[in-house]
Amino acid sequence: MKRLIIALFAISIVACKQEPKVDYVILSGAVENSSATKATLKNANFNTELSIDKNGVFSDTIQIPESGFYSFSIGREYTPVYLSFGNNLNVTIDAQKFDESISYSGEGATENNYLAAKTLNSIKATSNAKALYSSDETSFKNTIDSIQSQNENQLHALEKANESFLATEKQNLVYDNYLMLKNYAQRHGFYTKKENFEVSEDFFPDELKNLTFDDAEAYKTSQSYKNMAFRQNIDDLFKTLGDDISTVSVKELQSIEAIKVTALKNDVIDYLGNFLVSPANENMESIYNFFKNNTTNEDTKKALTETFEKNKDLVKGKPSPQFVNYENHKGGDMSLADLKGKYVYVDVWATWCGPCIREIPSLKEVEKQFHNENIAFVSTSIDEMKNRDKWLAMVDEKELGGVQLMADKDWSSDFVKAYAIQGIPRFILIDPNGNIVSADAPRPSDPNLVKLLEKELQM
Repeated sequence: MKRLIIALFAISIVACKQEPKVDYVILSGAVENSSATKATLKNANFNTELSIDKNGVFSDTIQIPESGFYSFSIGREYTPVYLSFGNNLNVTIDAQKFDESISYSGEGATENNYLAAKTLNSIKATSNAKALYSSDETSFKNTIDSIQSQNENQLHALEKANESFLATEKQNLVYDNYLMLKNYAQRHGFYTKKENFEVSEDFFPDELKNLTFDDAEAYKTSQSYKNMAFRQNIDDLFKTLGDDISTVSVKELQSIEAIKVTALKNDVIDYLGNFLVSPANENMESIYNFFKNNTTNEDTKKALTETFEKNKDLVKGKPSPQFVNYENHKGGDMSLADLKGKYVYVDVWATWCGPCIREIPSLKEVEKQFHNENIAFVSTSIDEMKNRDKWLAMVDEKELGGVQLMADKDWSSDFVKAYAIQGIPRFILIDPNGNIVSADAPRPSDPNLVKLLEKELQM
């Protein structure tokens, strides 16, 4: 009998060891007035999709890496959620009244109904941004302190809430307050039309003045902390980089290596990679390698590599891709080869592109300034062929100068694809031998364009 008891005890130990770890949540719900077929759940270390059926219903058992704060989105709308291992959480949403309609039930509902109410409180309190940010410093601080107090009272009133959630959210409310303080100077200056407005010396609390943004947990759990940390690092970097990013080198980017929060470093690199891994920068390859070696985000590495591969043959001195037989507004066709022997400044634009049209007055001024120089100004429309008449009319209406061409296959034109053009306006400078000077040249409104043209034409 004694042996049997011992054997049974041993089996019970084994059974305890084999009990599966609860590392999942069950997330279900229904969304009204939406044609979305997917919902997304993510945080800094995790991203997954849930299928929404034709009736707007979704349900899934999701393995999550940790208990904590996540973002739940449907289409362009999103809301913060807090998930603990083992939660069985249900949410209902009306997509036409997204924030106003969110309601949770089940395990985890207490924390998430609070977050939904907090989001709605903030939306209501800041709905009249002009009035809020136009107020004087004292009134503004009183308003945001009132928002914080309202949210704190709702937080303290929660019953049987997760203790970790309560502690984290209490600090998050402080960061929410700090972010609004950070936003005040720029927005007050904008709404009151006071250029270079600065807050008084005692406007920021000492805790905010001394915030170092090296808290990885806060970066993950507080969107406000994340916004402040990211902005501070980008602002500090641009103090070093300056306005002309075409000559940025790895030397000016060394401070990125000192960022202590890995997720923040990844976000900074992901942001900068969008425009510094550019053929307009002579240091593109070294910058690409620096970014790739300093990020741990595989998606960012993939995007950096794709960008580099597209741009590596578009650096200064490489033969330019060609356009062939583009319709000329003045009649006939024109190819890039027809302009060999001249510098060619190409403006890729479209009649529907507001930023493109805003550059027209500046382009006319630059054309006038270099009218007698060895340079052709070529505007290439990527309007769809069905809008050809609109292009013809706008060229006449705005009295556009230079050479006015229409691309053969709009965005699918070989020239557009070869230059990896994903957004317009885009400006390209080609030398008399048909080689690239800059695949991403300054805009006409940028004083650096005149400097570049003067430098090239004097050579």
